[in-house]
Amino acid sequence: MVRPVTPTVRVADGTDVRTVAWLRRQWAEEQAGGTVADAGFDAAMASWWEREHDQRVTWLAEVDGRAAGMLNMLVFTRMPKPRTASSDWPPQWGYVANVYVERPLRDAGIGRALLEAVTAYADEQGFARLVLAPSERSVPFYTRAGFGPATGLLVREGR
Repeated sequence: MVRPVTPTVRVADGTDVRTVAWLRRQWAEEQAGGTVADAGFDAAMASWWEREHDQRVTWLAEVDGRAAGMLNMLVFTRMPKPRTASSDWPPQWGYVANVYVERPLRDAGIGRALLEAVTAYADEQGFARLVLAPSERSVPFYTRAGFGPATGLLVREGR
């Protein structure tokens, strides 16, 4: 059994791009079962960060001063619509993605701490909803955190 830890969770900024890239590489190599030789990855990540950082919030979880996990959320700002003064129409919602915790630290509370950070942020900002596309393994984790099936959406898969 993994011992519980108390991670420090914070919002990443531009100085954390290399750390986010390192975690993303760890994840990709775990899925591939070995090293993924991609010489252009770091530049692609830096370019992605520069392009995306205004509409995303990325959290890092650190244990003993080193990165152990991450989560990012794409913030969707809905098109304004006319409304009465009494109507409550939250203008934003979030898509939670790229949730990763290093394998040796899984089930130690890091994922929960990251998810608590994103849900607290969404609640503070008055988001209409948070959505995500869970892996089969993660469904119980998200269900325990209050997520349920998205019965009001339709999906068209890419060709």
